[in-house]
Amino acid sequence: LLGRFEEKLSEHQNQLERASVELVREWRTDNILRRLEAMLVVADARRTFLLSGTGDLIEPDDGVLGIGSGGLAATAAARGEGTLAEAVEARVAKGEQALLFLNRRGYAPVTLCRACGQQVGCPHCDARMVEHRFLKRLMCHQCGETIPIPKACPSCEVEDRLAPVGPGVERLAEEAAALFPDARQAVLSSDLFGSARALKAEIERIADGGADIIIGTQLVAKGHNFPLLTLVGVIDADLGLQGSDLRAAERTFQLMRQVAGRAGRSEKAGLALLQTYQPEHPVIRAILAGEEEAFWKAEAGERQAAGVPPYGRMAGIILSGTDTAQVFDLGNHLARNDGALRAIGAQLYGPAPAPIARIRGRHRVRLLVKAPKGVALQDAVARWLAPVRLKGDLRLAVDIDPQSFF
Repeated sequence: LLGRFEEKLSEHQNQLERASVELVREWRTDNILRRLEAMLVVADARRTFLLSGTGDLIEPDDGVLGIGSGGLAATAAARGEGTLAEAVEARVAKGEQALLFLNRRGYAPVTLCRACGQQVGCPHCDARMVEHRFLKRLMCHQCGETIPIPKACPSCEVEDRLAPVGPGVERLAEEAAALFPDARQAVLSSDLFGSARALKAEIERIADGGADIIIGTQLVAKGHNFPLLTLVGVIDADLGLQGSDLRAAERTFQLMRQVAGRAGRSEKAGLALLQTYQPEHPVIRAILAGEEEAFWKAEAGERQAAGVPPYGRMAGIILSGTDTAQVFDLGNHLARNDGALRAIGAQLYGPAPAPIARIRGRHRVRLLVKAPKGVALQDAVARWLAPVRLKGDLRLAVDIDPQSFF
């Protein structure tokens, strides 16, 4: 009896897991441009607006964002802006250009099996394989490994149950083509051009009016002038705010300002629409309010309080090797013998697995040194690491004031 009970319980748990996977798939693969969960933030050179998921344009009170019941829907009708899709349609009808920006390459960042819930990962890295539908392949953005899009799940071998989850620029292009079948479309992504010459030719074609809707990644954020471009729609503007990057807010703020600046560079007025799940985030609020100086002051104050660059010094130590135990042994040895760092008042954090703990078959461990500004950090790190003798395939890399923490 106990055996049958456990068997039944296991069966019900499997059914629940499959149902959960299906719900996640349906929610994440919903229409990118029409998702009610998202909010559209509208900013132009004159005023700041918030567009709810239902398409009602709401004017913030004294620059404070809020969700309303559509009290200014008449304003939306007067401006001809209801939803992002309607704004794109209006630009195309007038012979102008619209840019849809999503800073994520490929079709979908995750490929999920709806039968077993397994995500297709890279065999050499702790990273998911990204679907590139235009190329008909799955690709690892860490090591470059590519495989044909499988018909069956590599884990459970069930066929026709793999589902792409989440938006990528290729998926956005597919959806835009379905919504605007008569519009001429151009996709700008580094994966789609074999040479700089081909990319330059495509940019020149767009600038000459050869496309109605431009869909692109960070590639289009700066350095290009499209005279007919009057609308920029940023999909998932808060993507860059995720993770533990010290400069995430700064980079997102700069990128959004650069992207928004693509619209209205000629004599025609431009409009930028930012889609975000976090309308109250300081970065989004600063972009809306146009308070660039206030944003930089707030960002500087936070960094000064934390003692991080430019008000302090940091050094990232990345250890790697094919044997996890050996890599951690080296990290622990360094942590126990940090006298040279303590002599200058520095603190040592780690060792800990890197956010991407394995790349190209090599296990990665990180240590982080934090020191006061003005100390001779490089000299102290050199003295600290001088006694180390690397054995086998162990590697050690030093990154002073690191720009990346992966």
